[in-house]
Amino acid sequence: MRGGAKVAMVGGAFVLVAGGLSYGAYSVLFDDGGGGGLGTKTAEVKTGPPDTEEIAETSKAFLAAWSSGNGSAASQLTNHPVEAEPVLTGYSTEAHIDHVVITPGPAVGAKVPYTVKGTVSFEGQSKPLSYSSELTVVRGVTTGKPLVDWKPSVVHPQLTEGATLVTGESSAPEIEAVDRNGKVLTKEEYPSLGPVIATLRDRYGAQSGGTAGIETSIESGNENTPAITLLTLAKGKPGTVKTTIDATVQAAAEKAVKQFGESSVVAVQPSTGAIRAIANNRADGFNAAMTGQLAPGSTMKIVTAAMIIQNGLGTIDSPVECPSTVSWEGVTFHNLDEFSIPNGTLKNAFARSCNTAFIKPVKALTEKNVAGTALGQEARDYFGLGQDNWKTGVESFDGSVPESAGAETAASYIGQGKTLMSPLNMASVTATAKSGSFKQPYLVARDLDDRPFATAQPLPGTVGQQLRDMMRFTATDPSGTGTGAMASVGGDKGAKTGSAEVDGQGKSNSWFTGFSDDLAAAGVVQSGGHGGTAAGPIVAAVLRAG
Repeated sequence: MRGGAKVAMVGGAFVLVAGGLSYGAYSVLFDDGGGGGLGTKTAEVKTGPPDTEEIAETSKAFLAAWSSGNGSAASQLTNHPVEAEPVLTGYSTEAHIDHVVITPGPAVGAKVPYTVKGTVSFEGQSKPLSYSSELTVVRGVTTGKPLVDWKPSVVHPQLTEGATLVTGESSAPEIEAVDRNGKVLTKEEYPSLGPVIATLRDRYGAQSGGTAGIETSIESGNENTPAITLLTLAKGKPGTVKTTIDATVQAAAEKAVKQFGESSVVAVQPSTGAIRAIANNRADGFNAAMTGQLAPGSTMKIVTAAMIIQNGLGTIDSPVECPSTVSWEGVTFHNLDEFSIPNGTLKNAFARSCNTAFIKPVKALTEKNVAGTALGQEARDYFGLGQDNWKTGVESFDGSVPESAGAETAASYIGQGKTLMSPLNMASVTATAKSGSFKQPYLVARDLDDRPFATAQPLPGTVGQQLRDMMRFTATDPSGTGTGAMASVGGDKGAKTGSAEVDGQGKSNSWFTGFSDDLAAAGVVQSGGHGGTAAGPIVAAVLRAG
């Protein structure tokens, strides 16, 4: 037993003192040689949920064992003792936490909340650590005994499967991430950059010129998931990692996403691929801006338009059919509010986001036996998408446009089906259209670690010019779906709206992508509705800042 735990011997048993109460002894609860759980003197196997008394006694016994440093005994009071034992034992041996006091709160059904207070001590350094967590008592499947339902979060709410709680010299020095002009970027000023800065520290801290400190942290065991620092016992010297972020554009992005919940936006410089801003406003804290995988809706028509032009099926001024509906392989596709465009061109269909006009080419491409592969090939060869080879400096998704068949092919042409993109991907698509050639997006310079960048062929002939002109028309003509959102944006500007329907979701996801001079941006608002209504104002605000 650790000398600092608040445990006493009463009648030969350990008693945990917490919240002014004495809790029953864990050492007398085993009556069958360590089979786990609260023992009974009968062979009867109980069924059904644990009752109030069982919940109270099991949780008290578990917390007593854990707080006293007896991880082995505590693990036997869980339904997965083999998995629980090293985590509970490591609490003192690896995380170096002692003088532990656990104060339970009132049970809510089978859940028991509690606060944990302890002291972390390592190499002459000590600091207090406190947090809250909870456990759930369940009935053992085979024994019928009430047991703690084991999850690593029982020990700490941020601890996950495969992760470890440790104290020691940090694996990488702390860093000061700076923007392209040298301004320090902090998670307090730019909340969306918190996980990004943590990843940069993990990947580039060792070469940043800093020195490591001593920390209590949760190590994920996954190179793409940065460590979570819970407590700093001794600070090291932070190093510097320069990013491509523009602090002014980042500040605008942070403010813009606050307009809508579950929103994300990314800005990219078309001439270089440099990422200028990354922002999210999500309840789950997920960096959807960089790693989201969502159907992009009609923003994908930028790539589909390029495919149509390159396959000789039309040009910007070619006449196209845009009926209110079109059927393919037994599925009927609709335009918004069943609109149609008589005597329209590809430019008109693009600007008004006519679904049927972009699905019509599937017939001609089917006759060429390339309908299910043409869009993916266009995305890979000219927009750099879907090859899992982007090296941005942090974790990111490269987009996916898999081979398709039947009605799924028609859906993919309008950004539905199995086509998946992140805001980063769509910002890159717009940047490619603006510059005429793909530049792999990046957050830190490649010479920092000599990583290879993805490449793609330049858009051939006048394809890039036609895409730019269609996007300009969409952002400026009264008929364009992007005109309203882009009205406040100056410079050479273009846009494309998108709405993506999601099964079981009442409103579609709102997408918008656009450019202004040498800045491209794309955003999504989940359940936001029409592209110009929700995502449009976010992207416009970012473009104005650039």
